[in-house]
Amino acid sequence: MAQLFFRYGAMASGKSIEIIKVAHNYETQGRKVLLLTSALDNRSGVGVVASRIGMQRPAQAVAADDNIFELVKNSPAIAAVLIDEAQFLTKAQVLQLTQVVDELQIPTLAFGLKNDAFNQLFPGSEALLIYADKIEEMKTLCSFCDRKAIMNLRVVDGVPVYEGEQIQIGGDESYMPVCRIHYNQPDLAALARRTNK
Repeated sequence: MAQLFFRYGAMASGKSIEIIKVAHNYETQGRKVLLLTSALDNRSGVGVVASRIGMQRPAQAVAADDNIFELVKNSPAIAAVLIDEAQFLTKAQVLQLTQVVDELQIPTLAFGLKNDAFNQLFPGSEALLIYADKIEEMKTLCSFCDRKAIMNLRVVDGVPVYEGEQIQIGGDESYMPVCRIHYNQPDLAALARRTNK
């Protein structure tokens, strides 16, 4: 029975490498996947799923006005739908994913952040937390200690930023996975060393 999965985690928790691995596993069995990513994410180019360890592969870029159900319905012989950067989906698109699962009986796995740098839920993540059949946290360590990272600290020129636009595309140069303690009290000396590398 097909299900909608939401796998979330802080930055650097291995979401992109996991989606690449899942796609590879399906394809080695001769099963076709539809790999999607947000058109907003241009860090490695639009329509590319890229991991911090250097692996990447092309994907279909999805914009906010794209109908994912129609896209999947018109793609022949899809064994699974895999979505990277799922936090950027709209609520309507998450509901379309439920149609993919319920009406087309295609397993759908969405990977993304849960909360933004200001600890607000992204709209796509909020909808996935409501509608997903299974929810799994992908874990990583805080950049400053051995605690689990549950937040993303936005950094600009070595300085923590606690307000601004919800969406600011960036990688290791802009965000750090952190625990709650170090979100509120980051190690400024370590931040300065990181910026001066």
